[in-house]
Amino acid sequence: MPPRRRDDDDYKYMQIIDASSSINQRVNLIGIVIETTLPKRTKGTDLCCSVRIVDETQPKTLSIMFYAETVDKIPRVASNGDIILVSQVTISTRGSEVYAMYNKKFSAFALYEGRDFGEREFAPYQSSRKFSFREQDRRLIKGMRKWSMHNKIEGLNDLMLLREIKIGERVNLLCKIMHVHKVKKDKWMLFLWDGTDAPPACIETKLEDEMENPLPLHLEPSSLSRDILCTFPTVGTVMRMIIDQSYKISIDFIHKHRWVKFVNIKCEVVAGLWQAVLMPLSALRILSDDDDRVLDCQRTYNERVQLKWACLPFTSFPWPSHITETDHPDVPFVTLMNVLTHTEVTYKFKCVVRVVAIFPWRADDFRSPCGVYRIRLTLEDPTARIHAFLYAEDGIKFFGNDFSADILARKRNMLLGIGEGDDCERSPKNVSRNPPWVECCLKSYYLDKNDAWGSRNYRIFGTTLVG
Repeated sequence: MPPRRRDDDDYKYMQIIDASSSINQRVNLIGIVIETTLPKRTKGTDLCCSVRIVDETQPKTLSIMFYAETVDKIPRVASNGDIILVSQVTISTRGSEVYAMYNKKFSAFALYEGRDFGEREFAPYQSSRKFSFREQDRRLIKGMRKWSMHNKIEGLNDLMLLREIKIGERVNLLCKIMHVHKVKKDKWMLFLWDGTDAPPACIETKLEDEMENPLPLHLEPSSLSRDILCTFPTVGTVMRMIIDQSYKISIDFIHKHRWVKFVNIKCEVVAGLWQAVLMPLSALRILSDDDDRVLDCQRTYNERVQLKWACLPFTSFPWPSHITETDHPDVPFVTLMNVLTHTEVTYKFKCVVRVVAIFPWRADDFRSPCGVYRIRLTLEDPTARIHAFLYAEDGIKFFGNDFSADILARKRNMLLGIGEGDDCERSPKNVSRNPPWVECCLKSYYLDKNDAWGSRNYRIFGTTLVG
């Protein structure tokens, strides 16, 4: 892109590299949006957010700080790569950082589609009240679109998928917002998905805690309705993200079923479940459905679900452990999200899962005083967690006919990923566990045949723990 022609002294657009040295001066800028922070309340009554831009002088970038009384007066960038024009912003410094300050009294802005859709797209999709379009803008927007189409823009491709995340690591995450759930007055939970499986996390809880403080099935305070769960894909992890009151205005910018890029977020594990955490400098980029990275992600997912083993967790390949066998070797596998959202009850399934908790935890208590097995297992795969019961003859099928406590304890430890040196029976402690992937058969049923979704339960059947 050639250097911009200066139209007149009052209406010239500066390149970022020149504007960065114009401290305390008012300038006009045009650039490609590569980052927007989530809007927050200031200590006063305003909202503030930051929009980072790049132009043909990259890798130099510049952040523009926006302040406004209401959320509709802050730029709402529709997609990464869109173009923003700002006028009469003041170049300022904070320490070694140079940035542009938008003044709500005299500054103006306009947002344009980043792609070239013809003459009809020379009208902004959002603009401030003081913005006035001039004929020179048409040439500048056209030139910026042409430059962005033929050049790789730094800062837009450093992305990570859910299958690559690590505990405590700061990441830029490409994902789709599947659902926005209000947890309480000033707290929301986002449900994020990209078609891949998050890596299985180690379980840190004590076995004996399962009675008073059971391992949760989900991170939200109450389970989502079946109608909502049915909108989730049945393959791939749906990870939770909390947005608390310090980000409460940003929820207006977030819409479900949109592809986004979260910048500088942290991934944590809570009770063995992955959770994304916003950081003070986290940012959000809205992606268009025809973004190359989005199309690549969707293509990879579509290729996955067409495979015979699509429902197997990524980390179970080439095959889950052989410590269990089922009576139905030819039945296709499904995920636990398939199990949760299936329309029919009673229905039978075969899954590959990890056993992350068991109740009661002592092998001596697996059977009732009259000798009947009665055990609740907590099962998980990349898509969900459920409780499944081992009862009566299904327990005998699973554990075998040797009822000695030592044998049952060894089988339990093998199932839960507890090492041979950990004596959990005599000295229960907080042992880090990484349970193996195992296959099992599940059956859904209602406790009350006249009841509906709320009482749906699951039993393990036709499965043997062979060691």
